[in-house]
Amino acid sequence: MAITKTKAPAFHITGEVGWINDPNGLIYYNGQYHAFFQHHPYDTKWGPMHWGHVVSEDLTNWKYLPNALTPGGDGDKNGCFSGSAIVYDGRLWLLYTGFTENQGGDSIRQLQCLAESSDGITFKKHGIVIGEDDLPEGYSPSDFRDPKVWRHGGLFWCIVAARKLDGRGRILLYKSADLFKWEFVGDLLGKDSAGIMIECPDYSEEDGYLLFCEQFQPSENGLHLNVHTCRFAIGKIDYSRGVFKEESRGIVDYGFDVYAPQTFAGKPVMMGWLNMWDRNIPSEKYGFAGMLTVPRAVSVRDGRLYQEPIVNSTEVYKTEVSERLEDRVKVGVITVVATSLEALTLKLRSGGDSFTSLTLCGNEWVLDRSKSGEAIVGVEKDEDSLKGIRRMPFSGKSAVTLTVVMDEFSVEIFEDGNSLTSTIYPPEGADSLELTVKAEGCVYRRADVTLKA
Repeated sequence: MAITKTKAPAFHITGEVGWINDPNGLIYYNGQYHAFFQHHPYDTKWGPMHWGHVVSEDLTNWKYLPNALTPGGDGDKNGCFSGSAIVYDGRLWLLYTGFTENQGGDSIRQLQCLAESSDGITFKKHGIVIGEDDLPEGYSPSDFRDPKVWRHGGLFWCIVAARKLDGRGRILLYKSADLFKWEFVGDLLGKDSAGIMIECPDYSEEDGYLLFCEQFQPSENGLHLNVHTCRFAIGKIDYSRGVFKEESRGIVDYGFDVYAPQTFAGKPVMMGWLNMWDRNIPSEKYGFAGMLTVPRAVSVRDGRLYQEPIVNSTEVYKTEVSERLEDRVKVGVITVVATSLEALTLKLRSGGDSFTSLTLCGNEWVLDRSKSGEAIVGVEKDEDSLKGIRRMPFSGKSAVTLTVVMDEFSVEIFEDGNSLTSTIYPPEGADSLELTVKAEGCVYRRADVTLKA
C-alpha cells in the first residue's frame, strides 16, 4: 500500500509514513539519542511490526534512519515486537520480542530475540535467546513480550511481560552473563495484575521505579478511566529473591493518550506512545497514525513519579496577567506561574466553534476535548469519557507552575510533576488562546520550539 504523509506534528516523533506505537530501545549511543518504535511502514493500521528508528542531538529535532528491524528472521517471522537496548563492548544490542503467528490462538509464539550493531544503523539478528523452554511452568508462550534489559552487578538482567495460563499479567525477571543464555530468576510482583495482561515493563535501578501497562482493568472508583492504563511503582528489585519490593504506586499519566512509557537506558528521561488502543485515529487520512510524547525528565520524590517536559525552545513572549489574556499559538510551550491561585481556565486551539479547555475545578484540573475538533472515540463508556473529560490532581501549592506543550495534534499538560496528555484534531486555522485567572499574581510565558531546517 502506497502512503503519502500530507501533514505531521511539528516536533513529535511519527513514522515517516504509516503506523507507530510503543517506543523501543531508547538509548544514548555514539553521541546521539536513539529512539526506536513499533512501526508498520505500509499502512496507517497496526500490521507486521518493524522497528522504526530516529536519532537526535537535543531530544527535540529528530532525523529518520532506515528501519532497524524487519520481520522475517528466525523467531520473528510475523513481527518484531517491543523491546529495549543496551550498549556493551562498544556495540549496540537490541533485545526484543519475536512474533510467530503460526495458526493463531495458543499456537502463537512470542519469544525474546537479540540483534547487534557496530554502527547503530544496521543490525545483525541472532534469533531467539529466551525461548519457550526458558519460561517457568504454568506461563503462556503466547503472551510473553516486551523485554527491558539493563546491567547490574556484572550481569545482564531483563524483565519480560508474561501471563499465567490460568491467570492474568505477570512480570518475569531473567539474568545472563552474555546476553545469549538467560536464566529465570523470579516472578517480580508475585501475583496477577488487575488487567488481563501486563505490557511494556520498564525498570530504573538508579531512580527506583517500575513502569508497566495493564490491559482491560477495572477503573478502581474513577482513579483511572482508560481501559488500558500505565502505572508506576516505586521500589527496588531484590535480585537474590527475584522480587520487586514495592513502596508505593500511582498512575503515569491522567490523560486519554499515553501508553507504553519507557526510559532511556541509564538516563532519567522517559517517552511514551501518544495514543491509545481501542480509539479511532483521525490523522490516518494524513498518512500517519500515532506519535510519541515529548521526552520527559523523570525523578522520584515523596513516593511518586515526577515528570517535566524536555523541549528545546526559546521564550518569545512574557507578560503579567491580572484577569484575562488573549494570544495566538498552535505550536509551542506555554507556562503559567501563579501565586495564591483560586481559579483558572485556559482555552487552547480555539477557532469557530472548536476549542480545548483546561479548568481548575476545586482540587483537580479538568481537560475537556469534547469540542476540540474531529471526534476521538474509545471503548470507554463512563460519563467523563463520553463527555471528552479527563481529570488530574491539583497540587494546591501557594506557587503553581502550569506547563502546556502544544503541537499540531496534541496537548501535554504538567503541574507539580503530574502529567495529562491527549491528542486533539482541531481545524486548520484554530490558533487562538484565552487565559482567565484569579490569583494574587500571574505571569504568562510563551516559548517557540527550536526547529532545525
